[in-house]
Amino acid sequence: MSGQAISKLIEWLAGDDCHRADDGGLAEGLGQRLRAHGLPLDRLTLHLRTLHPEIFGRSVAWAPSEPVEVREREHGFDRTAGFAGNPIRNAMETGEPVMVRIGASNRPLWVDSDLFRDRGLVEFYIMPLRNADGTAGAASFATTQPSGFTDLHRAAIDRIAPALRNACELRTLRRIEHTLLDTYIGASPARRVLAGGVRRGQVEKLEAALMLCDLRGFTELSNQLSAERVLELLNGYFDQVVPAITQAGGEVIKFMGDAALAFFDLQDPATFCNAALASAFDALKRLQCCSPRGVRLHAGIALHYGQAAYGNIGASQRLDFTLIGTDVNLVSRIQGVCSATGHRLILSERCARLLHPDCSKSIGRHRLRGFPEHATLYVPASHPASKN
Repeated sequence: MSGQAISKLIEWLAGDDCHRADDGGLAEGLGQRLRAHGLPLDRLTLHLRTLHPEIFGRSVAWAPSEPVEVREREHGFDRTAGFAGNPIRNAMETGEPVMVRIGASNRPLWVDSDLFRDRGLVEFYIMPLRNADGTAGAASFATTQPSGFTDLHRAAIDRIAPALRNACELRTLRRIEHTLLDTYIGASPARRVLAGGVRRGQVEKLEAALMLCDLRGFTELSNQLSAERVLELLNGYFDQVVPAITQAGGEVIKFMGDAALAFFDLQDPATFCNAALASAFDALKRLQCCSPRGVRLHAGIALHYGQAAYGNIGASQRLDFTLIGTDVNLVSRIQGVCSATGHRLILSERCARLLHPDCSKSIGRHRLRGFPEHATLYVPASHPASKN
């Protein structure tokens, strides 16, 4: 590759077209340009670390005339046989480039991994991509050409490596930013925060179906079991409840110890409430089928339709994105009636009236702590989850 070609490639890596491309677009654009400038490149792979509760990193692989492959690697992948002793890992850990020749008598396990199997690759030149925070990824350049890469080819890769590292780091930081916000505050709040909604007191009125799901008998479990076992049970409980909420279109806005507060903000009030009811049924069904290590998990769920203030509250330097308001307090008090009455699912009158008349039945008027008037409450008319 000429010096002019390398300069153009570096300009592309730093330019707007590359900036707008996703991981696959970056790998494809880079691979095509390297081949067009004479590099005998037959497989390009980007190995990008991330921060994610389930994903260790991702591999992005390109080859001529093939669609780009993106493979998510779960935690624990770095301990598998295919990764142990892999020169890609060595490059990540040492921060030094690695060149590997593959022959008939020298065929390590990692060459037969899902990225490289049956491709006839004979030489790899692996470049570390070390980020400013110390985390490291890598880029692997491989060829089927029997003579491998020349010194000039490897020198060209060395020249573009800093620009490639910067392009990969930018994408990794974007992904981490979205992942961490989605994980810790939820998808909808994350979108608002990233759009600039970060000032204290910056709230909006939200009208939605509200759900509060609380684990029954948590205090007794906490007193009887070790902290590690309690955390395991809590995680198992939320593993059942949260998917039931999100798959019905709801958003978990807050975990409060052993309780999850969620809202359903969809198309119209009846749709909100029907989605919340379906979600509650699903959550209770999932919990009924779940008994981690012999412990049966039970929950009480309250549904209500109302308004809430949705946004940032807290101290100037420590904010929380949450729901507050009278209707949020009301759904909390309704949930408390579940324990007192033995019902697993209770609806407010306003929520019940937005459903089909045959969906619910009254269980009379109940005093709710902090509210001056008794409230008429409802349960599902025939669903088996209505009472323990």
